[in-house]
Amino acid sequence: MAKRAETPIKLRHDKIRVAKLDTDGHIAKDDYEHKLHKLGVRMREILQAYLFTNDRGVVVFEGVDAAGKGGAIRRLTTVLDPRAYKVWPIGAPNEIERQQHYLARFWNRLPLPGQIAIFDRSWYGRVLVERVEGFAKEKEWRRAYNEINEFEHMLVDDGVKLVKIYLHISQEEQLKRFEDRVRDPLKRWKFTFDDIRNRRKWDAYETAIDEMIERTSTVAAPWTVIATDNKRRARIDTLTRITDILSDGVDLRPRPLAPKLRVAIEDAFGIDFEED
Repeated sequence: MAKRAETPIKLRHDKIRVAKLDTDGHIAKDDYEHKLHKLGVRMREILQAYLFTNDRGVVVFEGVDAAGKGGAIRRLTTVLDPRAYKVWPIGAPNEIERQQHYLARFWNRLPLPGQIAIFDRSWYGRVLVERVEGFAKEKEWRRAYNEINEFEHMLVDDGVKLVKIYLHISQEEQLKRFEDRVRDPLKRWKFTFDDIRNRRKWDAYETAIDEMIERTSTVAAPWTVIATDNKRRARIDTLTRITDILSDGVDLRPRPLAPKLRVAIEDAFGIDFEED
């Protein structure tokens, strides 16, 4: 890792309360498709630039069940070359991982230069499911806020472009999506006993979410909280935020062919390149 910056970690002190998020939002289908296409082109520009700049991106998705994490990730990755990104679906730690520090398993999943790592759930499980379900002791999950801030600060100091997205829906919309899942034979595999358990503890999870955002939204690594009752609006807002951060300070102009490769192509295929 690069030498740590001397500036201290600064919290944003965001007073977001997910229960009070504005879930209204509408976007016409034509407008949605147009914006989705433009954002797809933007992601391709980012990816080709990273191959030359050796930038690294980390995108973290957290959210309640059925909030749309999977859909957002699919639309993000559909336009990307699979050699340059990796999606990490994070579940419960295995036997070996439970004997290690909870952050240990994430170090090996960080991206190499020129790559993007996408986390479908993340190290924030420590202060969410592990807190609410009692898998971590109170002193452990309370200590985790500072540990996570330090971890993310090291990543940002080392040049990683870190995006943190939290997706939230209303209880009413979640129930509708649950019903859609269990009635659709091709979607019901998504539904588990965890969905039932987590919904029964909705208030406890909202308390944990609010505290997580307030205590880990830093100037260097802020949270972006998006209401997803309207799927189209949520996807556009999500992809816009991701592309904004991943492209910040990056020269996205396509690189020219190396002179020797250009000559070789001209000789091999008879292609006459126009002067740049």
